[in-house]
Amino acid sequence: MLRIMLAGLLSLIWIGTLSAQPLVSPSWLHDNRQQENLVILDLQETQGFQRHHIPGAVNTDYGQWRTDKKGTLKLIPPVTQLERLIGSLGIDNDSQVVLVSLGASAGDLTSAARIYWTFKALGHDKISILDGGLVAYAQSRRYPLERGESKPQSRTFKANLRSEMVPTSKEVKHALESGSMAVDNRSRAEYLGIYAGSGRERAGSLPNAVNLSYDWLTVNGSGKLHSTENLQRIYKASDVPLKGSQINYCHTGHRASLGWFVSHEILGNTQAKLYDGSTEEWAVDKKLPMDLQVRLDP
Repeated sequence: MLRIMLAGLLSLIWIGTLSAQPLVSPSWLHDNRQQENLVILDLQETQGFQRHHIPGAVNTDYGQWRTDKKGTLKLIPPVTQLERLIGSLGIDNDSQVVLVSLGASAGDLTSAARIYWTFKALGHDKISILDGGLVAYAQSRRYPLERGESKPQSRTFKANLRSEMVPTSKEVKHALESGSMAVDNRSRAEYLGIYAGSGRERAGSLPNAVNLSYDWLTVNGSGKLHSTENLQRIYKASDVPLKGSQINYCHTGHRASLGWFVSHEILGNTQAKLYDGSTEEWAVDKKLPMDLQVRLDP
């Protein structure tokens, strides 16, 4: 009897401190999925969600977490729009949220990291990511899945925007001029200037950037993050310090969200920031400096 009471107490302690856990395991989620105020937010496309999802999960469209500005530029949506979206998913300010991607690729984990960053930017710290996503959850073949749709009951969510987490291009330029390191989470080809995201953009990287491709951070490009020890090795091999002012960027602020998540949330670099506009904003503004890593002699 005492053992059962202790187990219950430990479970309550875990749920109370979920906001301090950036990553949770499939076994933890299975054991705690029926806890009060816990919302499992599934990031699959609708058809995939209807075929299989964790019991009690609600589904969201990743596209709703980005908005088009200035033509094709995708940025964090307006706060009021996000408040309505989050509330419609049955999430309020007391909710503990666990993000569940499909988990089949590094891109899946990146979608979760982007939404995680959005919650943090809105002042909501009760947020975690399921490491390995639905793939990892289903691999044991011991945890139940269900089919069909979900209709969450709407709640009220009020944001407290942390504007320092969403730096403008002007603020990024000032940070780089003041000694911040730019960490390019794009592919090597993009970093070297061999490939640019669109015809409007200049090729190259932000000034004095170092390259750390987002998919290096996951196990064989999967939806599972490397261990902390291996992440530290990857950062060292890529010449990216574990501490200090740092600007993570990519093409649209999508892939860089995983770089920010690893630096800030897993490795504990509280000075790491995500540049939402990334090169889609920076590289089209000819007033902003760009580096070309490889120049051919005339």
